[in-house]
Amino acid sequence: MERFKLSFGEIKILNKNLAEVIVDEGIVFDEIMVDEYHDFLLNSLTPPFFLLINKKYSYTYTFNAQKTIANLKEIKAMAVLLSTYGGEMSTRTLINVNGNYKWNIELFQNRTEALQWLREQ
Repeated sequence: MERFKLSFGEIKILNKNLAEVIVDEGIVFDEIMVDEYHDFLLNSLTPPFFLLINKKYSYTYTFNAQKTIANLKEIKAMAVLLSTYGGEMSTRTLINVNGNYKWNIELFQNRTEALQWLREQ
């Protein structure tokens, strides 16, 4: 497993098309960070991508970042690992803001179950 530090957090490459994303505490994820994130995924993974979004920390998004964060056609599925009720509510808000996109996304409280679901996609 390789780990990469980006301006907003860490991305762990679990295999050629699976990555775990951990955004740092208190980050305000903006459009510049979205570009950095997308560039990293496109240059480091083999499409289609499967992402484990580990929401172990609290962070927010600008509105424009919310509208573009997961809208890469190469993203096949996202499992969101939640540890708090606030993390769940912010994720559901993000999904609702992007309701016109057909994301393949599920929420989990168990990392093993989240990874299993991703492997089945």
